[in-house]
Amino acid sequence: MQGNYAPAIVAAQRGIPLAEQANDAQTKRRLQATLGSIYLNLEDYKAALPILQAALKNGQQAGDQQVVMSMQNALGTLYTKQKNWPEALHYYEQAQQVAAAEHDEVNSAINETNVADVYRLQGSYKQARAHGLRAYRRALAANDTYTLPFAELLLAQVYQAVHQLDSAITLANKSLERAQQTRSKENMRDASNVLAHAYAERREFAPAYRYQSLYLAYNDTLAGEQTQRQTSALRYGYELDKKQAQIALLTKTRQLQDQQSTRQRQQLYALLAGLGGVVLVAGLLWRNVLLKQRANRRLNEKNAQIAGQRDALDRALMELKTTQSQLIQKEKMASLGELTAGIAHEIQNPLNFVNNFAEVSTELIDELEEARQQPERDAELEQDLLTDIRENLHKINHHGRRADAIVRGMLAHSNHGTGTKQPTKLNVLTEEYLRLAYQGVRAKDKSFVCDLQTDFSEKLDKIPVVPQDIGRVLVNLFSNAFYAMQQRSQQEGNGYQPQVSVQTRQEADHVEIRVRDNGTGIPEPVRTKIFQPFFTTKPTGQGTGLGLSLSYDIVTKGHGGQLLVESELGRYTEFVVQLPA
Repeated sequence: MQGNYAPAIVAAQRGIPLAEQANDAQTKRRLQATLGSIYLNLEDYKAALPILQAALKNGQQAGDQQVVMSMQNALGTLYTKQKNWPEALHYYEQAQQVAAAEHDEVNSAINETNVADVYRLQGSYKQARAHGLRAYRRALAANDTYTLPFAELLLAQVYQAVHQLDSAITLANKSLERAQQTRSKENMRDASNVLAHAYAERREFAPAYRYQSLYLAYNDTLAGEQTQRQTSALRYGYELDKKQAQIALLTKTRQLQDQQSTRQRQQLYALLAGLGGVVLVAGLLWRNVLLKQRANRRLNEKNAQIAGQRDALDRALMELKTTQSQLIQKEKMASLGELTAGIAHEIQNPLNFVNNFAEVSTELIDELEEARQQPERDAELEQDLLTDIRENLHKINHHGRRADAIVRGMLAHSNHGTGTKQPTKLNVLTEEYLRLAYQGVRAKDKSFVCDLQTDFSEKLDKIPVVPQDIGRVLVNLFSNAFYAMQQRSQQEGNGYQPQVSVQTRQEADHVEIRVRDNGTGIPEPVRTKIFQPFFTTKPTGQGTGLGLSLSYDIVTKGHGGQLLVESELGRYTEFVVQLPA
């Protein structure tokens, strides 16, 4: 039973009271059977159950064995869908008894198939096989082309479950071929699924892939049709309820004038609605036939395209991996560039002092030589010059040592090529990378001035980390903070004062590094994505989208910690690095 069920539901609902008024018991139970079956197909089991039970009772009272057998099968199907196996077997076996009494071989085969399916779903494969073989023999003897593919499919599913794959493949192929002849999409879908899993278990992946593609195509088609039917039923019911409310309001007014005329009009409307529903169902059935033919053509076209698409996807995957490696290297070089700029600026200050004091000392030596060449030498002047030269040399030595300490500190923290954890003072590491990152930004934009505030815990012990990796994380966090404050400074002008605060804490089981800026903040939709690879809010060419992603991996995967973020748009952003103590 296919198509748009909504008009048929309305026609049946209106027809049942009319049949009662006409004392037409046969029409009433047939309409009940039809309505219950429609609800069952729409998977509305709560609505289907009482109607099917009422139709069964009326059929038993009237001795209408066809309705009785049909309703017992329908109730067995309903309880099977709800996985109520005892009730399902009860009704299927009752239907089998009726079919045997009526010498109905076709329905006997159908009932045996249903009983076998219940045993299969419970995992009782021995009983399932026995009933399935009886169903197969009866359908074959009766030349029942409708039941044969179902029986073959059921046996194929049982053989697949017990790993008798040759039998499963043979029967599933037969079922698929018969289902294609009868155009039973459910059978085609389930047979394709059995073949896909059986071939996959035999590690014959080419046919397994082909049948898996068929299964997905059939399954999508059936799911789409079921959704369309359910949606159409809901929409039709809503529109009908709205129209019925309007009709009821008008009818109540007109009943005061002519009650008899109103009842006749209502009956006429019901009959017209039922007739319109029948016409609509017929039209939709024809439309479904055309759509099915078109879907089959598209399915053949898609199968021809699958191989080419798979090759194209393989090539695209290789290109994506290459691009990803290049971007990761670019992000590492960007971090190195930030550090290099900061180091250069940091070393420039002591070098300037060395150069300045060296020039002054050279001039003092020239003055000292001139003083010694005078006829009358001034010992006090010469002593003053020597004292100044000595002080300048001390200052040159001091600033030279300062530059040497900067270089040695960076070499100690970089530890290039090892990638091993070593006890590290996080306060010292954090302060140095904060200063270097700030100097790197200042080297690019001398107009940018930021208030740096630090609150380092004196209780912080050395913890085992990879210094160059944690340094890269800190550079990324500091650089993002400076970038956000530069953006806000451009928006608000001179009234805005950039400020970064860096805090370290010693907790019971971990240490924290908190980096907070008063920049633009991060919107909520962006905040959920910032740790995703290749996600960036910077203009094209200014960011790779890997900085925070790499930082997240370094903290979480490399050190077993956490990287958290809190932000309020237009006010602040705070990143929290938590590392095991």
